Amino acid sequence: MDEHQRLAPPRPVLPSRWVLRPHEADEDGIVGAGADLDVATLVAAYRSGVFPWPHRDQPLLWFSPDPRAVIEPARVNIARSLRRTLRRSGWTTTMGEALPAVVRSCAERPMGTGTWITAEMQDAYAELWALGWAQSLEVWEDGEVIGGIYGVMVGGVFTGESMFHRRPDASKVALVDLCARLAEAGFELLDVQLPTEHLRSMGARPIPKDDFLQRLVRARDRSCLPLRIELPVARLA
Repeated sequence: MDEHQRLAPPRPVLPSRWVLRPHEADEDGIVGAGADLDVATLVAAYRSGVFPWPHRDQPLLWFSPDPRAVIEPARVNIARSLRRTLRRSGWTTTMGEALPAVVRSCAERPMGTGTWITAEMQDAYAELWALGWAQSLEVWEDGEVIGGIYGVMVGGVFTGESMFHRRPDASKVALVDLCARLAEAGFELLDVQLPTEHLRSMGARPIPKDDFLQRLVRARDRSCLPLRIELPVARLA
């Protein structure tokens, strides 16, 4: 595939019949329960700074946590050991080529631990992907997807939902590669939702929700450059 090929912009969707207000979140970040996973609902939610997070034996929950964890795409942290992986692995990455496979891999958990990425969630993000709103970053080795990350794009903000790896460092490579692509295309933020030690080590930082929402409003209608489809990871070393 020609590395200069680029992804098309997302297609318009109808307005949502649901209203999700991030400022009405409770102390746990829960905005509300119920609604649905229709494309219109999901696009409206992400444009408002809200995302779904299913919990077992409960109605579908919608969250807008405070603080919000973000990574500035141009400031992602690449450890020295990861740079060695980038130089030596021979891996390549693609954007938006295999989202259903990435989502399924992210949903896999050890027996008995369960997952929040239900079959309904997988179908919903596959539909978003078909319309250009959801995208995945795949890491490839010898024709096999060995790592990846997926999420939703609204203007200049990419909200990462989950990532996985089948080789050491493959999910880190996916995150770094995604940030490089986002920076090149002029994206404002990679929203990683909740701070974890792993994400902090790669440059994530928590910011007040009000600050995040202000930046989202500024960036959600931004026209960024289309993201490139296929690239070697060695370029990041």
